[in-house]
Amino acid sequence: MEKRKQEFLERAVRRARERGIIIPTFKQLISPETLPEAIPKRLREVGLWEVNPLNLFRITWKNEPRPFGGLFNGVNYMEIPRVITGVKARIFALVGKWFPTGAHKVGATFGCLVPRLVNGEFDPTTQKAVWPSTGNFCRGGAFNAALLGCESIAILPEGMSRERFEWLRSIAGEVIATPGSESNIKEIYDQCWELRATRNDVVIFNQFEEFGNYLWHYHVTGRAIEEVLQQRLTPSDRFAGLVVATGSAGTIAAGDYLKKKFPLARIGAAEALQCPTLLMNGYGSHRIEGIGDKHVPWIHNVRNTDIVIAVDDHFPMHLLRLFNEPEGRAYLSEQGLSDEAVEQLSLMGISGVGNLVAAVKFARYYELTERDVVFTVFTDSMELYASRMEEMRQQFGPYTREDAIRDYHRYVMGITTDYMLELGYYERKRIHHLKYFTWIEQQGKSVDELDAQWYDYPDYWEEKQAGIETIDRQIEEFNARVGLIDSVS
Repeated sequence: MEKRKQEFLERAVRRARERGIIIPTFKQLISPETLPEAIPKRLREVGLWEVNPLNLFRITWKNEPRPFGGLFNGVNYMEIPRVITGVKARIFALVGKWFPTGAHKVGATFGCLVPRLVNGEFDPTTQKAVWPSTGNFCRGGAFNAALLGCESIAILPEGMSRERFEWLRSIAGEVIATPGSESNIKEIYDQCWELRATRNDVVIFNQFEEFGNYLWHYHVTGRAIEEVLQQRLTPSDRFAGLVVATGSAGTIAAGDYLKKKFPLARIGAAEALQCPTLLMNGYGSHRIEGIGDKHVPWIHNVRNTDIVIAVDDHFPMHLLRLFNEPEGRAYLSEQGLSDEAVEQLSLMGISGVGNLVAAVKFARYYELTERDVVFTVFTDSMELYASRMEEMRQQFGPYTREDAIRDYHRYVMGITTDYMLELGYYERKRIHHLKYFTWIEQQGKSVDELDAQWYDYPDYWEEKQAGIETIDRQIEEFNARVGLIDSVS
C-alpha cells in the first residue's frame, strides 16, 4: 500500500508540474493577504470562473466582488436590513456568489480532494473523482478537479435547475442524472454503489461523509464569520448564534468553531418543512435546492446542535419573486429599503432565502433584541436560478404589485415560530440515532465509530478538527516537489 501511495504521489507531482499547478494551504485560504506577491499579480489576468489553476487561491470568502481580475478585499458578507427581517436582532450573512462557480461548495470539495491528492491516496492520471450531490457540490468538485488536473464524474438529481446541468456538461468528464429531485439522496448513493461495482477507476467523494468538507468549513468559514463579528460587535452586543440548513453538514461545522469562541452562542439547523427529517423523522420532497435531506449526514455533530428549524418551502419560493421581480423590488423600496440593499437581494439563491427565513424564526423564538447578532450563509446567488424564475412566471403569470404586497406581509412580516424544536439531550440522541439506518445499514460504516461520535464527545470531533496543520504541511511538501513554488515566492 505504501508503494502504491508513493506511485500515486509521484504521478500527481508530475501532473502538477506539467500543468503549472500550485496548491494553496488552508492557512492561505483563511488569510489570502499572506500570499506571495506574484500570485495576486497573476490573478489580475484571470476571470473568477476561469478554469485556471490560479483560481485555487480564490477558494476563500475574501475575494474582491468582481467577475474578472479581482484580488482580496476582506470577508464577503452583508447585513440584512430590518425591512426584510421584521425583527429587532441584526442578521448577517456570508455571501457565496464571489467564489469561483458562484457557490461556496468549491471550498468543501477542495477540503475533500486536496488532502488525498497530496498524500498519495488519489491518482489524477488513472482515477476519476466522483462527486455525488444535490447541486453545487458536484459543480465545485468538477471545477476543482479541472484546476487540479483530475478527471471527474458529477452525479445529481434530474430535477435540479437547468443552469446546473448546462454548466456541468462543459467541465465534467461525465454527468449522471439520478431519479427525483432535492430529497432523493438514496438514489445518488445507489448510483455510487453501482459505480464502485462496475468500475475500478473511480474514487467517491461523498460530501455527507467526507470530513474534509467539515474541516474546511470549521476552519475557513468559521474564521471568516469570527472576523466579521470581531469587526462589527460592540462591547454590549451578543452573538446569538449561527443558523444554516444542515445540507451535507459542512457549513454548519462553522458553528462548532464559533461555539468555542462564543460559548453562549447556539447552532440552529434548518431543513425544509416538506421533508422534516430532523424535526419529526419525516420524509418528502421540497423546492429548496441544495440542502439535501431524508437522512442525517455522517459528519453532522448533532450533539452540538441546539435547535431544529423547519422552513416551509413556500416562503423562499415566494420571496424569490418578491426579492427579484421589478414590482417586488419597487414595493420593498416603498417600505424603506435602500437602492443599495435592493441590488443586494440577488445575492441570495433559493437556499440563501431559506436560511434567512430560518434566521428570522430563530430570532423570534429566542426573543432576541437589538443587542443580538445572528449569522447565516448565502451559499449561492440568483445567478444560478434564472430558469426557476421563468418557470414561476409561466406557472403563476406576471408578478404584480398586489403579489408583492401579499408576499411581503405573508412571507416576511408573517414569519412565525411554528415547526421548531429546541433540542435536549435525548432529542439530540434521537436525531443521532437516525444515522444508523443510512450509514450502518446502507453505507457500511462502523457502529463503533457511530457510538464514538456520541459517547466520545467532544474528543471525537476535536480530533477531526485538528488535521489542518498536517494537511498544510503535506501541501507545502507537495508544492516543493513540484518545484514551481520558487517562481512565486
